[in-house]
Amino acid sequence: MVVMASEREDFSLSGPLHLTFIDWTNSHHRRSVAASMVQGVYILERDRQLRRQGAEALASPWWEFFHFHLLRQLVDDADSSIFGAIYEFKPPTSHCHQSIDESPRYVIAFRGTITKPDSLSRDLELDLHLIRNGLHETSRFEIAIQAVRNVVATVGESNVWLAGHSLGAAMALLAGKTMAKTGIFLQAFLFNSPFFSAPVERIKDKRVKKGIRIASSVITAGIALASKKNYQNSRSVDPFAALSAWIPYIFVNPGDHICSEYIGYFEHRKTMDDIGIGAIEKLATQHSLGGLLMSAVGKDSEPLHLIPSANLVVNMSPAPHFKEAHGIHQWWRPDLALQCKAYNYK
Repeated sequence: MVVMASEREDFSLSGPLHLTFIDWTNSHHRRSVAASMVQGVYILERDRQLRRQGAEALASPWWEFFHFHLLRQLVDDADSSIFGAIYEFKPPTSHCHQSIDESPRYVIAFRGTITKPDSLSRDLELDLHLIRNGLHETSRFEIAIQAVRNVVATVGESNVWLAGHSLGAAMALLAGKTMAKTGIFLQAFLFNSPFFSAPVERIKDKRVKKGIRIASSVITAGIALASKKNYQNSRSVDPFAALSAWIPYIFVNPGDHICSEYIGYFEHRKTMDDIGIGAIEKLATQHSLGGLLMSAVGKDSEPLHLIPSANLVVNMSPAPHFKEAHGIHQWWRPDLALQCKAYNYK
């Protein structure tokens, strides 16, 4: 049976065709290219699943349009699915060099969950590991971080971008945090990265939302101080200090409950400073209630989504439904209404 390709898989129908020239100093161009690289990984796996080869394959335009070539596919050892890709930038000799110094030499991109039978069970297994703060223990991440280390060791950190969407954004975030702890800070583009917590951001009443966040911070900080291990750490070592210089780009949509809590997470820090209890938030922001409870039963748990610094980019364009708000395609549209804010941990 022949399965017709989705319009969203075809670059000529849904790709950022308006980007006929890439200005690597332009934030819209950089975001669009990074998102397209991630979409390329999605289509690589769909090509594999549907056995599309040669002229029938749809993946390559998603990177070739921007003068990249596919250096390597990253394949999960559990189900042989393609979950990532390493791209190398190969501009033509006639390419304008005005902004070429700002371009990456390599982009390492990771896809999110694909709801198709050939990859769904493994992707859902990874999603569960992510919810339990155990993504770092999976073989897929081991393959990913080894690939990142190898590329960085070969070409240097300034030449490498990380990019990912949804589960893939979590993979890129974990890789970036892992490298940052060793003093290597990679440019990262994280689209709809999961933030698992109570959906406080969906509350419309600002006073209620503010009250809930303050109460949650006080409770979280109290539990952290009550834990002897965390108390010692809070006095001697700030776990965010080593990571604070790494500032990834995090792209979120308020209509996507999977990632929207990043909005409140960062803005709440400023609120706590403004009312004079920033010290409580400094401790609370490094922990989650779920992670503290896991630690209490003897399981070391570091919530992936807790990071000290970020360039937060919020898509304020109306999304008709969740699928649109969570999708990768929104991030290369030329007419986005974006709110951008830098949060630097001090």
